[in-house]
Amino acid sequence: MKKSTTKPRAAEKPRKRRSGGKESAGSAVKAPSRVDPHYSREQLKYEEPVPSRELILETLNAQGVPVSDAQLRKLLHVTDSEQEGFNRRLGAMQREGQIMRNRRDAICVVTKLDLITGTVQGHPDGFGFLTRDDKGPDLFLGPHEMAKVLHGDRVAARESGLDRRGRAEGKIVEVLTRANTRVVGRLHNEHGVLVVIAENKRISQDFLVPPGESMKAKPGNVVVAEIIQQPAPHAQPIARVIEVLGNYADPGMEIEIALRKHDLPYVFPAAVERASAAFTPRVSKQDMAGRTDLRKLPLVTIDGETARDFDDAVYAEPKGKGFRLVVAIADVSHYVGHGDALDIEARNRGNSVYFPRRVIPMLPEVLSNGLCSLNPEVERLCMVCDMTIDGRGDVGGYTFYAAVMWSHARLTYTAVADMLAEPKGELAMQNKRLLPHLQHLHALYQLLLKSRQRRGAIDFDSSETQMMFDAQGKIERIVPVQRNDAHRLIEECMLAANVCASGFLQKAGHPTLYRVHEGPTPERLAGLREFLGGFGLQVGGGEKPQASDYAEVLARCKGRPDAQLLQTVMLRSLRQAVYSPENLGHFGLAYEAYTHFTSPIRRYPDLLVHRAIKAVLAGKQYKPGSWPELGIHCSMTERRADDATRDVEAWLKCYYMRDRVGESFDGTVSSAVAFGIFVALDGVYVEGLVHVSDLGNDYFHYDASKHLLLGERTARRFRIGDRVRVKVARVDIETSKIDFVLDD
Repeated sequence: MKKSTTKPRAAEKPRKRRSGGKESAGSAVKAPSRVDPHYSREQLKYEEPVPSRELILETLNAQGVPVSDAQLRKLLHVTDSEQEGFNRRLGAMQREGQIMRNRRDAICVVTKLDLITGTVQGHPDGFGFLTRDDKGPDLFLGPHEMAKVLHGDRVAARESGLDRRGRAEGKIVEVLTRANTRVVGRLHNEHGVLVVIAENKRISQDFLVPPGESMKAKPGNVVVAEIIQQPAPHAQPIARVIEVLGNYADPGMEIEIALRKHDLPYVFPAAVERASAAFTPRVSKQDMAGRTDLRKLPLVTIDGETARDFDDAVYAEPKGKGFRLVVAIADVSHYVGHGDALDIEARNRGNSVYFPRRVIPMLPEVLSNGLCSLNPEVERLCMVCDMTIDGRGDVGGYTFYAAVMWSHARLTYTAVADMLAEPKGELAMQNKRLLPHLQHLHALYQLLLKSRQRRGAIDFDSSETQMMFDAQGKIERIVPVQRNDAHRLIEECMLAANVCASGFLQKAGHPTLYRVHEGPTPERLAGLREFLGGFGLQVGGGEKPQASDYAEVLARCKGRPDAQLLQTVMLRSLRQAVYSPENLGHFGLAYEAYTHFTSPIRRYPDLLVHRAIKAVLAGKQYKPGSWPELGIHCSMTERRADDATRDVEAWLKCYYMRDRVGESFDGTVSSAVAFGIFVALDGVYVEGLVHVSDLGNDYFHYDASKHLLLGERTARRFRIGDRVRVKVARVDIETSKIDFVLDD
């Protein structure tokens, strides 16, 4: 299990407060000749500050030659008490590619060696690329170079020329850090030799398993293997089996593989289990002391039918021409203290991961489904955003406070939509006392929707699906999920609370993690404008378009036969949303500042925001560590969860389609790439690839600017949104790939 990257570096223990302002022995006060411009920063962060990275690099650069450890310690006046921390800092700088050691073990500055540091991105076909730290163009790594490394390794490389396709090619000089210590895959017997073939197809090398190191696993079994020898130029990697998971088609095996393939923490440490055992099932009177009592306020939760953890409850009442909106969020921060075992594991996980039929929670069940879940008709602690919404749907004022609440009902989206549509129906009559409050929420939603439209937020049409399973845990069918007004109602209430949270912390000048969604890069914007120009459309806003400019184009696209194509290309022009302490706004939602406050049970950034709000209310400041590092980590765990769930869904869909080889379906081109077209099947909601070689008796060329494949002789073209009929030609469960051929 990987440790969280947001912890202080091993060398750099969090600084303990000292009375009287005295410095610890061995600090820079006792080494006056070492002038570190960043000493104050280091002093705040670490108990025994050591020379900053900036000072170390400045000193090495000033020498102009590689420097030994002893020489560097002398130059920086590193004392005996600082030496251990100093050595760990050098190790961290070496791992991150700032320094490296030559054959005489002297320390060199990487930038002085004209080396390029970065991360290896493997390809299933055996080659790879080096994604550079300096954001420069990727370096191509041929199979010979990839024999030295595995996907994810960090390396220092030198540009060695151009390959036959004109791409800059790299030569690996040194491996800085190894990303893989374990591998999950299938055991194979190749001519009497056991090997593990990695499930992660970006790892193209097979791992030799020495005799006696297979744990008696049978060929074909899915295993977890520990790497005991990393790859080298002339040596294949070696691994020993440490866990036998079972057969590939066993129920739930796809999730077991994804957990290990993506290094997702899925077992709570013993310290977390001990902490969980200490909680009582009910909220104590002591915990309720000093909180606003909202138990009589008819707050309700509205979620999906299968939801088990309830983060948020809502209530609205008319107020003048507008409404009072109360959004109550589970007070997770009351139970999960900064730096305790629960917090460390929650930070490590970053978020809950929702697989079909299984959840890997961020918090133990006693909290996620118990004390922190706003279950009906029980007392629960919450943090409240109490807002006044005016007649235009704009937030006029808001307050945050800690409260105790009592959920008056656990409602579902389907039930609420039904009651709103049929206020005299049977279900509405069963919930007669709650119906007026739901109608107030719906009226408030109409105002918030108008505000959203005035703001110019982008509203891409998207279709979601849900997998229905049989008793064996395999897909029985896939059905579309229809979003109704109840979904949108809750979404708008949560957006309003999140905006208030960001505004509250921004006004107080308190650091936090913003949810940042930047607009298109200049390159993507230029490509989008060129593409839209071919359809007689144009995005306004000059060099810096706003969300409203995108929304205007989308409105003009509605009803066009090529609307899906235009929307898809516009969506792909935008950057991915991330967490960052730097407020760069949320382009898609058209907010100047936005953060996540409403889901602390399942998202660690929300928990951080709660703690920051509580700190401001108490006149203090919350210091969780490095906010930038936390942002990077939480963004990573979010992508990791997305990748893992995508893998599981792809495997399940392959298993679902395995008996339908030879059948024909109508479908829509969902993507066009250089090697073919992806087609989404009508009514089945499964995608597959028609390879470029199966598109017809012609040579097809990919036009990236127009997002289409064009036949050289026939001029036949394939682009997003085109309708085609295909036949299922091949289903490969091992690679989770479905191949189609055209069935004209």
